[in-house]
Amino acid sequence: MHFVDAWTSLPPFEILLLLAPAALVVVSLLIPGRAVARTLALALAGVVWVMPGLDPAGVRAAWCGIWVLVAIVLDRGAPRDRSTGARPIGFESGFVALLLGSALFTLIVVAIGRQDLPAEPTRHASVGFLLVASGVAHLMLRRDARRATMSFAILGFGLQVLERAANAATLEGAGVPPAAAAVATAITVLLATRTATVRQRDAGSAWVSQAHDLHD
Repeated sequence: MHFVDAWTSLPPFEILLLLAPAALVVVSLLIPGRAVARTLALALAGVVWVMPGLDPAGVRAAWCGIWVLVAIVLDRGAPRDRSTGARPIGFESGFVALLLGSALFTLIVVAIGRQDLPAEPTRHASVGFLLVASGVAHLMLRRDARRATMSFAILGFGLQVLERAANAATLEGAGVPPAAAAVATAITVLLATRTATVRQRDAGSAWVSQAHDLHD
């Protein structure tokens, strides 16, 4: 199978470098807690420097800055009020998010496997779609408005990897600046931070389930 050959032809260390960001994102998806999210965001800031396919250096620097920004935003958030207890809707939304993300990624991987792409774009496309699917699941699973900054950063990073895969698979570039995805993601993260700050100030909590008294 072409998809399997694209991965098995790569040395194990290079596979590790390519999959490291996606692995950290999956960990943030499965393990709750802002402390974990902050640590993983800082780890992602370091991993982008060694991940293949993020040239030029300005793009790497931009994504390093975005992940540091996400870590700062998560650090400034107030802790959750645990007195209210867990709500059943959290389990339901999490279960749906995991199913949706898994189904989305499986369908895309099957579609990529059917394409006769070179090995490098195949690898980057699969990693990019894994990041996008994880970002969608993360956005549904984490009900803290401040945690949405990490969800949007994951989605944007996935689009950045997909953009590099698309450029490698075509003879002519699409004319999109290399840092376009990073700039758009940074703006989105800042807007999400503003929204979370307003929700925290006016509703007393950035948690969506605890902000039902906020009327926009």
